Amino acid sequence: MSKRISPLDVSSPSPYAPKTFDDPIKAVDALTELYERNTAFLIENFTALAKGAPITSRYRAFYPQVSIETTSFGHIDTRLSYGHVTAPGIYTTTVTRPKLFRHYLKQQLGLLMRNHGVPVTVSESSTPIPLHFAFGEGAHVEASAAAFMDIPMRDLFDTPDLNTTDDEIANGEYIPPPGEPSPLAPFTAQRIDYSLARLSHYTATGAQHFQNFVLFTNYQFYIDEFCAWARKLMADGGDGYTSFVEPGNIITHAGSSQPETDVTLARLPQMPAYHLKMKGHAGITMINIGVGPSNAKTITDHVAVLRPHAWLMLGHCAGLRNSQRLGDYVLAHAYMREDHVLDDDLPVWVPIPALAEVQVALEAAVAEITGYEGFELKRIMRTGTVGTIDNRNWELRDQRGPVKRLSQARAIALDMESATIAANGFRFRVPYGTLLCVSDKPLHGELKLPGMATAFYRTQVNQHLQIGIRAVQKLAAMPPEALHSRKLRSFFETAFQ
Repeated sequence: MSKRISPLDVSSPSPYAPKTFDDPIKAVDALTELYERNTAFLIENFTALAKGAPITSRYRAFYPQVSIETTSFGHIDTRLSYGHVTAPGIYTTTVTRPKLFRHYLKQQLGLLMRNHGVPVTVSESSTPIPLHFAFGEGAHVEASAAAFMDIPMRDLFDTPDLNTTDDEIANGEYIPPPGEPSPLAPFTAQRIDYSLARLSHYTATGAQHFQNFVLFTNYQFYIDEFCAWARKLMADGGDGYTSFVEPGNIITHAGSSQPETDVTLARLPQMPAYHLKMKGHAGITMINIGVGPSNAKTITDHVAVLRPHAWLMLGHCAGLRNSQRLGDYVLAHAYMREDHVLDDDLPVWVPIPALAEVQVALEAAVAEITGYEGFELKRIMRTGTVGTIDNRNWELRDQRGPVKRLSQARAIALDMESATIAANGFRFRVPYGTLLCVSDKPLHGELKLPGMATAFYRTQVNQHLQIGIRAVQKLAAMPPEALHSRKLRSFFETAFQ
């Protein structure tokens, strides 16, 4: 029979007395100090046990938390969609990886202090830090678990608890128990840690490399063009970008034509990510999400915890109108959701609005890159409803149902990812947009032949990618508080963006 440690035999770091701050920088410094102390406690004890130290107790440390209490509604800049609480009361959130989120936390806490004129309190929460998350993403804790043959590791350390790791706050479903504080942020610390680990697994790059502007694509051709452009940019000095990071955290610095290491991955991850970095995370991350709404939901579920300023979908679609030609662009103004992967989190009756700031940037980028302006732009681009479906071979079934619904929705294009990415952007309050390129017209019998496909990709992918890059550059030039639309906020919102 395995030996078990009594639940009463718990070893933890010394208690941390709550501290109040009226300076956001000092508050984030305190959060960082507490988090580093508590994770070091777990790592040091695990390392000692793995080397054969005697087991004397269970080891537990807690996430730091930050809280605010206000007795008034405050003087709020009504132009902002975040940075203030909705009513008097106590609000709190657990915090993880404060070094990674340092700029974000300083901004959010600074807005709260300014808008409500009260300090924030840093303290220890009652939520244990799972051992796996204390090590950070990419750690292989189980690889050292041979030392725990007689006692399950879960008897000695806290492990991820999926029963308390959910999206109730982001989904607008969380109701605080009577007398309990309201949430201050859309994600709890353990939910963030879960996604950081998943991001590393799916993209083979660390969370520290992700930028605030994200391009998603469903074709490797776009990634090849992005990599070629980014490498040339690095070789030519960077033009404001500081480095280019590829899967495996392979880094090429500005001013160099070669990465700092010649190590390459044996195989690419499921959804490889590439990061063209700029100071303040103001650069561009591009991810090949593959095909289908399941992948689209999975990656956006995890990227969302990094609180990016915008994400855009660049990919191919089926053109549904006779007036469209192969290579034309589609700017989504609305979405018809038949992907089904978000039905339990965001009902299909919820409208997904177009965001003016993103739409203007995309249309301006198309005009700038193609040379068409005003009415002439209609020659190569249509705006309208994009349908997203979960069956790639819908044409092989009875078409009358889907075609009727697409016609009634006034759809102009069909794909398998765009509505999912937009809906998850709406759900997680991340500004979103879609610009697609017509690659076939199944309702009109226009399918690409092999030679046509090669020519199409060669001529259109680079232009489409440059439009996407130009659009995010335009968005990056905007103040974040202007980009985050009030359209994305519900009646009772968290103060953190």
